[in-house]
Amino acid sequence: MGTDIYGGIEFRHPYAGTDDYDGESWVTAMDLWPLYDETDYRAFGLLFGVRNYAGFPPLAPGRGVPDDLSSGMRSALGSWVARGEMDSASWVSWGELASIDLAATRPESFVGRVTWRTKSLPSTLHRQLVSHQWPSEVLSAVGVPPVDSRSTSERVEWTTGDLDCAYEPLTAGAVLGSETHWPHVFAVMKALAGRFGDDGVRLVVAFD
Repeated sequence: MGTDIYGGIEFRHPYAGTDDYDGESWVTAMDLWPLYDETDYRAFGLLFGVRNYAGFPPLAPGRGVPDDLSSGMRSALGSWVARGEMDSASWVSWGELASIDLAATRPESFVGRVTWRTKSLPSTLHRQLVSHQWPSEVLSAVGVPPVDSRSTSERVEWTTGDLDCAYEPLTAGAVLGSETHWPHVFAVMKALAGRFGDDGVRLVVAFD
């Protein structure tokens, strides 16, 4: 079975902890799904250590839900987590996300992912993580790639017979970049951080 992500963005109320405010410390800003609607285990592994097949050093693995979770987010996630229906939960601040070195953050064992899809119908899709030395079964399927995977930081596409092939480097920039939905999430968090501070905005997630 696949693993899906749920959650949303919260901000810390600027008057939290003062005598003039008796409401919640953290406030739900918005749900995650309008911004992010993908299932990408590379990103899940990089950010939260979930389905981390690529072996990224995860940024915020297994922290659980915060004790001061907002009521809106608790309503969305709390009952599932309490019943043990979610494999894991965690949270990460905008400050932590903004500190990721997009070019240098890489997994230890793999350099990229090769994807190949048949052009004829019914189309079939294959994906495989690769190290510098590509496995013989990948080379026999997609042929010799047009670039050296050790020297490129960009996605590369080519055609071999009936196959459309692609190679994607495994950097944080590729996994969280413009071809994904993550920039939408980050744009909202960055805008909120402009008002509430880098550590006053967080993404709370759970997986099932």
